[in-house]
Amino acid sequence: MKTWIAFWGILAKDVRSYYLKPPNISWGLLFPLVWTTMFFVRSGLGIDSLPDLLPGLVALSILFGTTSVLSVTVTFEKKGRSFERLLLAPISLQLLMLAKTSGAILFGTVNAFVPVAVAAFLTDLSAVNWFVLIPAATLIAVSSTFLGLFIAVSVKEVFEAQTFSNFFRFPMIFLCGLFFPVASLPPLLRPLSYMLPLTYGADILRGSISGRNTMPLGLDFVVLAGFCAVLFLVTLGNINRKWIT
Repeated sequence: MKTWIAFWGILAKDVRSYYLKPPNISWGLLFPLVWTTMFFVRSGLGIDSLPDLLPGLVALSILFGTTSVLSVTVTFEKKGRSFERLLLAPISLQLLMLAKTSGAILFGTVNAFVPVAVAAFLTDLSAVNWFVLIPAATLIAVSSTFLGLFIAVSVKEVFEAQTFSNFFRFPMIFLCGLFFPVASLPPLLRPLSYMLPLTYGADILRGSISGRNTMPLGLDFVVLAGFCAVLFLVTLGNINRKWIT
């Protein structure tokens, strides 16, 4: 019982202190919307093409929302040494990290459906497979959050976390098939695309929204879940090496 009280206490504290702050909203919602609007206007596509752009917009909203949250919460607490005090909480390291990331996962999942709600007023989304879209958005939020956690525990300053995050985030925009098919990339870059978790998440989103996935959805889910597990375990090993052992 005390373990779960500590879990919810950590989660509630993070929600009160960090979420829905202007930087998180701007990076998590405004930046993806502005970037996609720019692409939409530049391409000259009509409203009918919105379902083709929506998977990329959803994925970007999740990616930037989750990584922005973690770069602030964990890095700021490391600098103030409150992160070290959290490691003394009467819960396991695994549950502690899940408490630190649960809010970001929820934040990213909610972010995913903001552009979906906007698109619903502009185009017909009756063909959307919600039974695929909802778990896909959640799993993308998990993988992006664990990526953000890995970045946050690897640096010392908030600005370093943001810079390191952009090192992953901006290449993903072009390499993960969010707006350009992976098949259209130069042959040398295609293997790199398949080494990024968002490639599989974007493929699931395309399948759930427009039915244009290029890989089996079951394979996408399995690989994406594998990325989640690897990122989480690597991050735990990094924390153990730096603060516990």
